[in-house]
Amino acid sequence: MTQKRIIIVICFLLVCMAGCGEKTDAYLETMQQVTEQNHQIPAENTEPEKNAARPEDTAAECFVYVCGSVQNPGVYCLGAGSRIYEAVALAGGMTEEAADTVNQAEPVFDGMMIRIPSISESEQTKEKEAACADGKLDLNTADVTQLMALPGIGEAKAKSIIAYREAKGGFSSVEEIMKVDGIKEGVYNRLKDSVTVR
Repeated sequence: MTQKRIIIVICFLLVCMAGCGEKTDAYLETMQQVTEQNHQIPAENTEPEKNAARPEDTAAECFVYVCGSVQNPGVYCLGAGSRIYEAVALAGGMTEEAADTVNQAEPVFDGMMIRIPSISESEQTKEKEAACADGKLDLNTADVTQLMALPGIGEAKAKSIIAYREAKGGFSSVEEIMKVDGIKEGVYNRLKDSVTVR
């Protein structure tokens, strides 16, 4: 009777162990599947990131208007971060009359107008800047428009000043302006602090 009980107990233990082994194998197999799935998830998630366009990879476009002394004036499209020289190149380059006064290394921006002046335009600009130096207008270089900005000087008097200047070869002093027809001491006193002679 004791031996039978021992045999029964041994058989019961064997059955239990066999059952636990199957459960262990099933558990290990399930864990392996979960691990494989976990390894696959990052790969799936990183794929869209590789294909997604990053802001720094997508260059914005800039439309610029190139005019003046270039071969083909017009509106041109460049990538963000482009320089003026690239826009000038798209416009066919500068003409022979172009002045080299524009900083072509400057970056462009959307809606920018790039004007390449001619040599004559550049010289006129320099003359006007010189005429307005120190806030005083040079009677020997000022044009009609600039002279008309002076107190007491209209279009007729401005033209008279230029005519006198051309006839006499220029003014030698500010006081000489009173020799111009229509300009007397009253007008002179109003504009004397605004003009100079160089």
